[in-house]
Amino acid sequence: MADKATTMEDKATITKKLAAEKALEYIRDGMVLGLGTGSTAYWAIRGVGERVRKGLKIKAVATSLQSDSLAREEGIEMLDFSEIDHIDLTIDGADEVDEKLNLIKGGGGALLREKIVAAATGYYIIIVDESKLVPCLGKFPLPVEVAPFGWEMTRRRLESLGCTTQLRMGPDKSVFLSDNGHYILDCSFGKIVDPARLHDQVNGIVGVMENGLFIDMANLVLVGKKDGSTGEIRREK
Repeated sequence: MADKATTMEDKATITKKLAAEKALEYIRDGMVLGLGTGSTAYWAIRGVGERVRKGLKIKAVATSLQSDSLAREEGIEMLDFSEIDHIDLTIDGADEVDEKLNLIKGGGGALLREKIVAAATGYYIIIVDESKLVPCLGKFPLPVEVAPFGWEMTRRRLESLGCTTQLRMGPDKSVFLSDNGHYILDCSFGKIVDPARLHDQVNGIVGVMENGLFIDMANLVLVGKKDGSTGEIRREK
């Protein structure tokens, strides 16, 4: 059983690396990059670092403290968000991608920063393995970042939209805190048939900082496949 689990994990890593390596082809000298968060974005950051050591000249901002730390270890010149007025290209992962390239993100807890970076980005690339492609969002619980003060009231109002919620806990069994010092409620809605409407309903609740629905933001989704190929899905203009 252990060998089988290890093999499945290795295959998942390979497909993630395939998508990440394809995304690196879109990077050009002089760009300001947005570096995402998560297990797939990890491989993109490693790949950018390798190219920087070979002479690529870029600067970057990160969507999390974890990614910022990794990027600095890789020798990538990092900027504070206050130092920029645009981002040329961002490479990030997703927890789910539907047929219209709407996304659920936030499994790693960085959804607010990820959305701020995405909104400032000229070209937004999502990298995933093929297991993340779904006909309809909602199998993965929707992360919602909320203010700690009054979070119980915020939770009740979220549940009034028709979901069950789970307060995210950290590995040490204490409440998980985002890089922004907020709580995250993982909200199970079932099938999300109208992501744009739900996005607005959730963000209309006082106490919600941001939610993990990324609507009409991805320009390109790169998909690492088990057969060793990489698929491309572009947003229709």
